[in-house]
Amino acid sequence: MPTYEWQPRFRREFQRLTPRQQRAFLDTVHKLVSDLRAADLRAGLRMKHVSGHPGVYELTWAPDGRATFSLGDEVHPGHPHVIWRCVGTHDILDEP
Repeated sequence: MPTYEWQPRFRREFQRLTPRQQRAFLDTVHKLVSDLRAADLRAGLRMKHVSGHPGVYELTWAPDGRATFSLGDEVHPGHPHVIWRCVGTHDILDEP
């Protein structure tokens, strides 16, 4: 089972999202977790590297909803550990 942690910036930004945005993000995270378990990422998540930031990935959760994350040391062998960095609109990619 993948594990995760929220960076302080992510937590602050998540709390500023509307309840509807929070649900949309969490629904997308459930899809990501399912894909990570299956080791097959769906194209609809539009996950990709953030240019100029090695090890940082971007995930699309709404038309203008983005989140960034990196992968940390595995907590459980063989299962990824996701470190959520920031969440919000496309603007978060200025400082992911």
